[in-house]
Amino acid sequence: MMMSLHFSNLIYLGNINFLLTPVFLRGVFASAHLVLLIVLSVYCVYNRVTNKPVNSLEVNKHSRFFCYRSTLFSSLVLSIFYLLLCVLKYFFWRRNRWSDGDVAIQLDLVLRTLAWVVIFAYLYAHFSNSRESKFPLILRIWWGFFFLFSCSLLVIDLVLHSNHRFLPIHLWSLDVISAVAGLFFLYAALFGKREEGESLLEQPLLNSGSSNVLDEFEKSRGGQNVTPFANANLFSILTFSWLSPMFAVGYKKTIDLDDVPQLYHKDSVKSVYPIIKNKLDSYCNNGGVTNFKLVKALFFSLWREILLTAFLALTYNLASYVGPYLIDTFVQFLNGQREFRNEGYVLVSAFIFAKLAECLSQRHWYFRLQQVGIRARGTLVAMIYKKSQSLSSQAKQSHTTGEIINYMAVDAERIGDFSWYMHDAWLIPIQVSLALSILYKNIGLASIAALVATIIVMLINVPLGKLLEKFQEKLMDCKDERMKKTSEILRNMRILKLQAWEMKFLSKVIELRKNEEGWLKKYVYSNAVTTFIFWGAPTFVAVVSFVSCMVMGIPLESGKILSALATFRILQEPIYVLPDLISMAVQTKVSLDRIKSFLNLNDLDPDVIEYVPRGTSEFAVEIHVGNFSWDSSSSNPALRDLNVQVRRGMRVAVCGTVGSGKSSLLASILGEVPKVSGSVKLSGTKAYVAQSPWIQSGKIEENILFGKEMDRDRYEMVLEACALKKDLEIFSFGDQTVIGERGINLSGGQKQRVQIARALYQEADIYLFDDPFSAVDAHTGAHLFKKCLLGLLASKTIIYVTHQVEFLPSADLILVMKDGRIVQSGMYHEILNSGTEFMELVRAHKTALSAIDDKPRPSSENFVRVGNDKKTGEEDEREGTNGKTDEIVVPKAQIVQEEEREKGKVNFQVYWKYLTMAYGGALVPLILLAQVLFQLLEIASNYWMAWGTPVSKDMKPPVEGSTLIVVYVELAIGSSIFVLLRALLLVTAGYKTATLLFNKMHFCIFHAPMSFFDATPSGRILNRASTDQSAVDLNIPVLIEKFAFTVIQVLGVVAVMSQVAWQIFVVFIPVIVACIFYEQYYIATARELSRLLGVNKAPLIQHFSESISGSSTIRSFDQESRFMDTNLKLMDNYSQSKFHNAGALQWLCFRLDMLSSIVFTFSLVFLISMPTGVINPGFAGLAVTYGLNLNTLLLMTMWSICNVENKMISVERILQYTCIPSEPPLVIEANRPDQDWPSDGKVDIHDLQVRYAPHMPLVLRGLTCSFPGGMKTGIVGRTGSGKSTLIQTLFRIIEPTAGHIIIDGINISTIGLHELRSRLSIIPQDPTMFEGSVRSNLDPLEEYSDEQIWEALDRCQLGDEVRRKEGKLDAAVAENGENWSVGQRQLVCLGRVLLKRSKFLVLDEATASVDTATDNLIQQTLREQFSNCTVITIAHRISSVLDSDFVALLDDGLLLEYDTPTKLLDNKSSLFSKLDLPIWNGLAGDGNDRVEDGVKGRKLALECQKLVMVSCLLVRGTEEEMPNDFLDISSSNS
Repeated sequence: MMMSLHFSNLIYLGNINFLLTPVFLRGVFASAHLVLLIVLSVYCVYNRVTNKPVNSLEVNKHSRFFCYRSTLFSSLVLSIFYLLLCVLKYFFWRRNRWSDGDVAIQLDLVLRTLAWVVIFAYLYAHFSNSRESKFPLILRIWWGFFFLFSCSLLVIDLVLHSNHRFLPIHLWSLDVISAVAGLFFLYAALFGKREEGESLLEQPLLNSGSSNVLDEFEKSRGGQNVTPFANANLFSILTFSWLSPMFAVGYKKTIDLDDVPQLYHKDSVKSVYPIIKNKLDSYCNNGGVTNFKLVKALFFSLWREILLTAFLALTYNLASYVGPYLIDTFVQFLNGQREFRNEGYVLVSAFIFAKLAECLSQRHWYFRLQQVGIRARGTLVAMIYKKSQSLSSQAKQSHTTGEIINYMAVDAERIGDFSWYMHDAWLIPIQVSLALSILYKNIGLASIAALVATIIVMLINVPLGKLLEKFQEKLMDCKDERMKKTSEILRNMRILKLQAWEMKFLSKVIELRKNEEGWLKKYVYSNAVTTFIFWGAPTFVAVVSFVSCMVMGIPLESGKILSALATFRILQEPIYVLPDLISMAVQTKVSLDRIKSFLNLNDLDPDVIEYVPRGTSEFAVEIHVGNFSWDSSSSNPALRDLNVQVRRGMRVAVCGTVGSGKSSLLASILGEVPKVSGSVKLSGTKAYVAQSPWIQSGKIEENILFGKEMDRDRYEMVLEACALKKDLEIFSFGDQTVIGERGINLSGGQKQRVQIARALYQEADIYLFDDPFSAVDAHTGAHLFKKCLLGLLASKTIIYVTHQVEFLPSADLILVMKDGRIVQSGMYHEILNSGTEFMELVRAHKTALSAIDDKPRPSSENFVRVGNDKKTGEEDEREGTNGKTDEIVVPKAQIVQEEEREKGKVNFQVYWKYLTMAYGGALVPLILLAQVLFQLLEIASNYWMAWGTPVSKDMKPPVEGSTLIVVYVELAIGSSIFVLLRALLLVTAGYKTATLLFNKMHFCIFHAPMSFFDATPSGRILNRASTDQSAVDLNIPVLIEKFAFTVIQVLGVVAVMSQVAWQIFVVFIPVIVACIFYEQYYIATARELSRLLGVNKAPLIQHFSESISGSSTIRSFDQESRFMDTNLKLMDNYSQSKFHNAGALQWLCFRLDMLSSIVFTFSLVFLISMPTGVINPGFAGLAVTYGLNLNTLLLMTMWSICNVENKMISVERILQYTCIPSEPPLVIEANRPDQDWPSDGKVDIHDLQVRYAPHMPLVLRGLTCSFPGGMKTGIVGRTGSGKSTLIQTLFRIIEPTAGHIIIDGINISTIGLHELRSRLSIIPQDPTMFEGSVRSNLDPLEEYSDEQIWEALDRCQLGDEVRRKEGKLDAAVAENGENWSVGQRQLVCLGRVLLKRSKFLVLDEATASVDTATDNLIQQTLREQFSNCTVITIAHRISSVLDSDFVALLDDGLLLEYDTPTKLLDNKSSLFSKLDLPIWNGLAGDGNDRVEDGVKGRKLALECQKLVMVSCLLVRGTEEEMPNDFLDISSSNS
């Protein structure tokens, strides 16, 4: 019984063992493949017979089959892999005779190859044109079986290995690759299906009404050609031939953005952003964004591409180690030790197949990585932009525009760049393991020493990496600070030049740059040490390994030595990448933290406003017990106890002193101010006109339409109502004139009227006007009030803030505000006697109107009239404080041109200037010499090892082992010293050059005339100061280094290979010629693509900046989705250049790889063809070792040439800005005025003629007059008459064409600009405050004590306000002074001139943004503090010049009247006396109106006059003091 049981067990165990043998396992799998071949062939024939041919037009052009391309590609790769194993098995791995297992394995490989070739052919030829919704059932079943059986084989392999059964490497690779491929095919079987158009998840949610997203997407792109990549066949994708049409165009002409194909919709941010955003929202589930959730959303949205790049990366790394693995075998073959026939050809085939696999996988790995980066970057930019448009006011104050732009330009870019590193974390262990296995095969246990040496080098790199990361983080922080300051300076350059502060602010930028340079210096020198370690690591590891071999007694053979040397060289990559990976991972983590924190900021509360459907309420606006606070942590709300009810069609006026909460009231209605308590209800759409005009870069027409379709009739009515028609007639391009950044080429009044026109065109139900009339003169203000508020908007609900009392009687309701409360409300006559607040405003207005009564009234015979009479009908405002007069004919070109970019090759002078800028170029030859010596010593050390070691163990070595190692170590140390010297010299030269370029560019920018800043958007300057400067700081020295050093290395490799076989030159020379041709063919297109990258980035940054500054206006018009679409389009424009630039580089690299492979193949074939003994096998092996890197070096050389030229464009762009025409000298030593100049302040103007450009007509046409010293002169006139031009000429912002201005006997054109501007003071119309503190804003030059500053604050009525703030003089001022009202900012400007106490003061609409009471206080302060000074005042309010000693009236660039204001007012024929009439006549109607309307208007005008003048009487209590003009106007109107 026991015997029977034992026998049964033996039979059972024998059967089990048989089932695990290769004969059974491989035979079963081979049979399965044979069955598949038969079934698939029958299936194809059946389909061919039964199915009708498919008309391609019947298939939806937008339908795509998910996983089709990847399945097709995988089938091809798998069949090639099986074919390669089959060939290697037959020629290389066979030993002596074939066993049954060998036959089964070979049969399995043959049938696998045939089966997968047939699968590929079926998918490519038949299935691609079918209409099947899924893969055929037979294939899906087969893929499932294939995966299960492959996994079973892999499990059996593991079991056998655990039982110490040896398995050949080819079986391991066969089963591992099959299992991985099977997993993919199983996924394709389960999820592969045809998709019609886009899935719901991928539809952009920005326009919910879109029915066909893809059609809308194509339509939005103007029908331009989509990249051929979208429809390229497999061969075209593999070889990047889909880019050839673009190269053909680029070789013939300079390509523009229109020549670059549009992105494939899968790569467009318009498609990718909604997918990732939806995933992120689903992960967050109303919670906060975390780094994990953000990364998870990115990964699971882009996982297909990420897995594909992982497969390609693995393939590349496996293929790259084939060469080092086979070198020893190749050397032994050349030495005569041959395993089988044709072994040499098999070895050559293996080398070449590995090279091809390495080339294809690397090229597509790199390209797909950048594709992933482009998608991730675009999505993050879209998220940041979307968030910036919904930030709460408090969150926005804590993040400046510059910081938010940095999230987009730096952090999103960095996360996109991390795609290069995302696989390195798991690749590095694989690379090291492969290297160690090869080393173990060659040098045995000495490989452990190699491992220890490698770990030591890596550990040394880790602290260096952390140090580099710290330095780079500090460097980025310093750069952020510098860019923030630079951006602020560029926005306010005009005021800096007027105040002669530009050099002080330049010194601040230089100081910030010095801090940045300190960290830059530490970074580049630390990087030099890292470079030294990179180049010295292979030598160090080799020395340790070879010394260990000597100590352990392991024989050294030339083949094994060369194999080890090739392996050490490959080990460079993981050693170098590890610190980079750590550094990049930490940087990416920091960027993710910053973006995460930004995305988690508080949004505006959408529930602040309750929207009531139209027709359900009689009130358009209703606020009930409203309390609002800009700062949620503050216990003192900005607005308190608001109760407002505004019926439909009402006109509501809001008035009050500076800082009383008027603008905050409008903001609360818009939902911009956080609500503490109460309720706000709106019924209808709204439109908003801000106090500070927000104008978008673009055409005037686009600004007015603001996204709406053109309605020509309404458009013309709006232009007429806003008095813009004559302005447009003046412009050469009419309403197609392109507005510069921040409306730089429009006057202040024009900007205001354009934004009023924008609001009017929207046809909203509720209109909110925040003091829009302060920037225009009295006449234009009356016209706007009558035509807009009383005309086009007569039936609309209007709430308008105003400081002008004359506009109050027309309101149905007046709200008087003080300290955030509504202290009075009612109609004009109701509240006149109901409280003191409104009476104070009226009293201030009365004081201004009656100021003339305090002066003697001479007879009219002294009246002075200069020039010809002009009619005084309605004219349009044409000029404002920014110095652009609008009555002149503008140039035939737009003021803002497309950004200048060079075309063709980068000029040699650019290279020469860069190379010779630091130390006259003295370091360049030293750097090259150090590299040549390094290369010679490295080759010599390898030659020494190849010569000094025997080819096989039975040969006697030429030298002793100790001598061999000592000489090798000496040569290694020498090469390491030279590589360290080279690195240090290089960073020294690069650092010095970057510093000189920065200083030179900024010096030229700050010395540029104001016309340069008017015509140049700040985004262009910032792009050079940021992106281009970073390239000069960090990238260009490295790229030039790579170019020079790879050229030297290529020459070294060719020299080594030619020593063995000089015949290589027969192939090498034609290949080099072909490489140069390809490089030239490529660079013509790539150069322009690189330039387009820089050009396309500036509009993206500019749009970002504009959108942030105008976010409240955008939200008020409900235009967020349109602006988001524009941002996505600009991002796609940038990405399409980046995408094709990435593809173009791989197009070139693929072709260069193929060419270098030809040289390598020729050399290998030549070597195996030579008889044994003719060539030293050691030297031949050395040639092959160097030849393995030939393709990489040749590629790096051509890539470096192209990349250097691309990056040198940054130098070219910086050098452009070092050649800007400069202003006249700031100081002329030979002609400096006295310290007390101007002592009197007398101004003599003689025949002054001014034009803005040589091709433009005169603005001032022969002006001659004198302003007495120590007296006050007012300059008035219709806006557009030349007032601000005169002031700008006085400060020499514009140089006179003819004539001259003399102040106290000195011609101002003969002294330095700073000598002039620093002696004059000005209060501009646009109040400017800089980010910092109150002290730094009042005293930026740090010249005054705290006592003097407090005294100035008290005099300008800001002392109490500043004392209430935490920090007092150190109280924070936000960017652009956003946490101060416009009126308060104007008072700060007054405080500056009070500190300066100049003898010469210019007021350019200095009180336009303050109420009348504050205006009177300012005028009183100026009278007291500047009683003995020359004061020149430009004013829209006549009351501002009534107390002047003289008044000059300009019109059309001519001086028409000049006399005392009393004389001019007394003479009823004077133009000056009629300037204040339009306030009333404007309301009365013009002669073109219908008679009925005119009569009604004149009656309304009389009522308005009576109400205002009655208020004056109530305050003054006597009728005798009523101005005579009132009686004259009344009688004429009646």
